[in-house]
Amino acid sequence: MFKFVRFCLFAMLGLGLVSVSSADKLRIATEAFYEPFAYKAADGTLVGFDIDITYALCDAMGAECEIIEQDWDGLIPGLLAKKYDAIIASMSITPDRQKVVDFAGPYYKEPTKFFAKKGSGLVDTPEGLKGVKIGILRATTFEKYLQKHFPDAVIKGYPTQDEVYLDLAAGRVDAGMSAGTAAQKGFLDKEAGKDFEFFGGTHWDDAINGTGTGIPVRKEDTELRERFNAALSTIRANGTYKKINDKYFNFDIWGMD
Repeated sequence: MFKFVRFCLFAMLGLGLVSVSSADKLRIATEAFYEPFAYKAADGTLVGFDIDITYALCDAMGAECEIIEQDWDGLIPGLLAKKYDAIIASMSITPDRQKVVDFAGPYYKEPTKFFAKKGSGLVDTPEGLKGVKIGILRATTFEKYLQKHFPDAVIKGYPTQDEVYLDLAAGRVDAGMSAGTAAQKGFLDKEAGKDFEFFGGTHWDDAINGTGTGIPVRKEDTELRERFNAALSTIRANGTYKKINDKYFNFDIWGMD
């Protein structure tokens, strides 16, 4: 497991909001195969929207911030086992997850989309995707959404989003489903995805997809949850959130105003 440490000194950045000790330390877990939200640069450094948001929130809280890389399937179990203090990994706030963890946020909201090879003729209806092999990041809302709304599709789960793209490009699955921006930036805009495109509309089910993307913390850590919420309000108010947003997207991913 790789660890990336950044010392976030809010006084230097003029972002003082929440009064905490200068010795305060936070361990934040993420999953690094979800471009443009969290992925590795050529030198192995973790980069992306979620990474920048993590640093900005830690700065706003005056905390020393350690980002810990964790496989998606192990994110919530690792949090409950106290391997880290919170998760910032584009995780949707859903009723099932709220049974075991609490959430700060949400900090953005984006519907999901299907994508496949250009000219595939696929239609995003239950009948249109009957028997179609669809690749998704396993243990996600995408999987549950497909199980509920496309029960006759063949769902193939992968440990990372990159593996979905690889198998789609190789023809081992017929289509994929993810957040639209992740698919656009992580696959369709790249050479490997030049022959692929979105099809159909956007998809969202409040009972499954929840109320947006949040920051999981342990249920007993109510003070930490509120510190994250206060820091999120700060970076929204002082323009830091917009600067990060505009670095990665040409639209407002907040999606909640």
